[in-house]
Amino acid sequence: MLLGSQLRRLRETRGITREAAGYSIRASESKISRLELGRVSFKTRDVEDLLTLYGITDEAERASLVSLARETAVAGWWHHYSDVLPNWFPTYVGLESAASLIRAYEVQFVHGLLQTEAYARAVVKHGMKGASEADVEKRLALRLERQKYLVSENAPDFHIVLDEAALRRPYGDREVMRGQLQHLIEISERPNVRLQIMPFGFGGHSGESGAFTILSFTEPDLTDVVYLEQLTSALYVDKREDVAHYEKVLKELQQDSPGPDESRDLLRGLLQLS
Repeated sequence: MLLGSQLRRLRETRGITREAAGYSIRASESKISRLELGRVSFKTRDVEDLLTLYGITDEAERASLVSLARETAVAGWWHHYSDVLPNWFPTYVGLESAASLIRAYEVQFVHGLLQTEAYARAVVKHGMKGASEADVEKRLALRLERQKYLVSENAPDFHIVLDEAALRRPYGDREVMRGQLQHLIEISERPNVRLQIMPFGFGGHSGESGAFTILSFTEPDLTDVVYLEQLTSALYVDKREDVAHYEKVLKELQQDSPGPDESRDLLRGLLQLS
C-alpha cells in the first residue's frame, strides 16, 4: 500500500494516465489501479520501468522504492497460518500488524486482540466446526501471535467499544468467562488501550450496522482502512468519505459509552455476577 501510494503520487504529479502507465509495463489500466491500492504485489522490473516513465533519475530515490518493491515479495509471519485461514484474512493481519492506531466496535464476542487463550479456543472451535484439533490449535496460535503486537515496544494505540452483549454471551464455561472478564479489566489499564463498554441500558445506538475495525498508519501516504468481516468474505473500505462515516459512528459510540474508568467498574460488576 505504501509503495502503491507513492507511485500513484509520482504518476499524478507527471500527469500520466493509468492507461499509459499500464502500457509501459505491459499491463492493463486496472492492473495499475490494483498496484496503486496495494491489492497485488509488485515486480521489481515493473517498478523500475514505472520510475523511468515518471522521470525519476535520482539513484537514491529509485533504490529506496525498488527496495520497497522487494520487501513486498517477502511473506509476512502470518502466511505460515494461511492453510487454516479464510483467504481474505491474511490481508487484514498484515494491515493490523502495520497499524499505529486500531479503533473497533464489537458486538458478537470480545475482540481477538483482547481474548484470553481459553476464550479464544472456545471461539475458534465454534467457528471451525468439524475441523481437526491440529487446525484449531494452529488458528489459535495465530490469534495469540497477533496479540503480541498489542504489548510490544512499538504497540499501536487500541481504542475499542465492546457491546455488553459480547460480555454476556458465553464462550466456554463459567471459569473461561470469568477469566476473560478479569483479563479485560487488567489489559484496559495499559496506556495504549482504551476500552469502553456500551451497556444494554443505553438502548439503541449508532453501531446498528454491526462490528467494524478502522486501521490507521503513521505513513502520511496511507489512507485509513475500514475492515468489515462477512460470512464468506470481507470488505476493505478506504474511500475517504466512507471511512469518515465509520469514524463518525465510532466517535458517537465513544461519546455515548461510559468512559474507561466507568467501563472497568461495569466489568467488575459483571465479574461479581458471573
